[in-house]
Amino acid sequence: MTRLIRRGGFLALLPFGLLVLASATPSVQPPAELTARHEKEAQPLLKQYCLSCHAGSQPSGGVSLDPADVSGIHKNAENWRKGLVRLKDRSMPPQGSARLSQVQRDVLIADLTVVLDAAPVKAVPGHTVLRRLSRLEYNNTVRDLFGVGIKPADTFPADGGGGGGFDNNADTLFLPPVLLERYLVAAQDVLEAAPGERLFFVKPSAKLSARAAAKVVIERHASRAFRRPVLPEEAVRLMRLYDSKRVHEDGVKAALKAVLISPSFLFRVEEAPVNAGNIALSDYELISRLSYFLWSSMPDDALFALARQKKLRQPGVLAVQVRRMLLDPKSRSFYDSFVSQWLHTRDLQTGVAAPDRGRFPEFTTELKEAIYQEPVLFFESLFRDNAPLTLLLSADYTFVNDKLAAHYGMEPVVGGSFKRVAVDTARRGGILTMAAPLTISSYPQRTSPVLRGKWVLSEVLGTPPPPPPPVTKTLPPSDSKEGGLTFKQRLEKHREQPACAGCHARIDPMGFGLENYDPIGRWREKISGDPVEASAKLLTGESYNGPAEFKALVLKQQETFLKNLTEKTLAYALGRGLEPHDQPAVKKILAALKTDGYKSETLIREVVLSLPFLFKQ
Repeated sequence: MTRLIRRGGFLALLPFGLLVLASATPSVQPPAELTARHEKEAQPLLKQYCLSCHAGSQPSGGVSLDPADVSGIHKNAENWRKGLVRLKDRSMPPQGSARLSQVQRDVLIADLTVVLDAAPVKAVPGHTVLRRLSRLEYNNTVRDLFGVGIKPADTFPADGGGGGGFDNNADTLFLPPVLLERYLVAAQDVLEAAPGERLFFVKPSAKLSARAAAKVVIERHASRAFRRPVLPEEAVRLMRLYDSKRVHEDGVKAALKAVLISPSFLFRVEEAPVNAGNIALSDYELISRLSYFLWSSMPDDALFALARQKKLRQPGVLAVQVRRMLLDPKSRSFYDSFVSQWLHTRDLQTGVAAPDRGRFPEFTTELKEAIYQEPVLFFESLFRDNAPLTLLLSADYTFVNDKLAAHYGMEPVVGGSFKRVAVDTARRGGILTMAAPLTISSYPQRTSPVLRGKWVLSEVLGTPPPPPPPVTKTLPPSDSKEGGLTFKQRLEKHREQPACAGCHARIDPMGFGLENYDPIGRWREKISGDPVEASAKLLTGESYNGPAEFKALVLKQQETFLKNLTEKTLAYALGRGLEPHDQPAVKKILAALKTDGYKSETLIREVVLSLPFLFKQ
């Protein structure tokens, strides 16, 4: 696939939808006072504690932090941002190395934060690529286009997860030869399944010839399928197909089959900008981005009308549409797709996470489905209520049906329908204590503080640990005592190995707080007859005992959590992984969130109003 890239100055979107020319590039020369303070306060500490390992031709972990002057930091900002994260969580300098005092650590963190914030980052929309419809998007689009209930894309090859971790990423939506064959079959299946009131919505009559009726039907369907007005030359070619058939209905279907195998349907095409610089999306391109972000499907008539009338950029129009679309039943595709991929709970559906049925016979198909639905319904409720995003970590309620209520030991809930219920916050509340993530971050027969700690660091906080060394001794699958040692004690002994200590000191304390939950997310007080040890000390020096105190410590990192959630949402909306030039947009979204009390709808609205969403390069 060809990347369509243009570079130059950029246009900034003001609150009322006005477009003004903004400066293209910040000053590349760091302020003198910033350089002077950095040289005096930070450079000596960096030389003493960091550059002995992270400099030279073979830096530790492949991360070079040399040179350490302000200009060098700006040129190598991504590595330095990673280093700043490690400073904050105390995983660097590693155990066994000379350690910074708390005062020294605070000085270094404060200095690098200011230096990195001053790094010149050019805010640009990023690359635009041809993006084929994912399987979910294909199924939803033919549903909304022709009213069919079948899901032909379920037979297509699986979509891979790309940048940002989502399967709508343009760079991984390949077009294997077998998919071309499936498109032909799917087009025929869709047309055969489509209701005749829906397919032939204009019929020949005494006042309207068969060909004239066909032209209206074909052009209307083609325009909606292409997500833009059909071009005259396209209409001519489609009518030739109609004319090639003797029977009216056959001719219409022949033309519509061509529509369903056209690149203009199968791909979300955005026209390459002719001029240099950042160019505003066309109205039709914008409604397509918006609908596939929030519905995983084509625009509806209301969006088409706004695009046709060129009203999208009038004050407040996009905000109103965001609210309308979030409340529409079609938004369930967004909640389900985003949450299941962000939290990796889709692993329950694909079989990647599969508890041992011999040890956990109660993990039935019905229970698995209920466990999968809980975080989706919870996430959906946040946006429908425009509630604060921090409730994702601290809510005092959840959604359960009869199976899940019994699984959690809650008061009985009648029937398979989900109901909002209050929870005991000492045991439940928020995504950290839901059975879905607890199950997918366990082994088939036992829990794993390492997997759970890695899940919290990677998916919740967006600060993933490095991969394990090539040769790492694994612990046995059972959590029973061995050699008189509990599982936690065996894990602590494992951490004493020099190759493992550094990472495990950061990972394990983020997982022990969830040890009160068994491999399928049930509450437990004992493991193999011994009391659960759900306590640990974080690298920051803070200690906790039990999941409630652990959740409170994670909530103290809400800024890190919200930055990660913002980056994930923006990546999902754009269908690509984020790049350094997206950080100004992320900062702007976070600032708006903070001003608005972290309201969930604000996140979506600000993503839609962001430079990378509204413009192409």
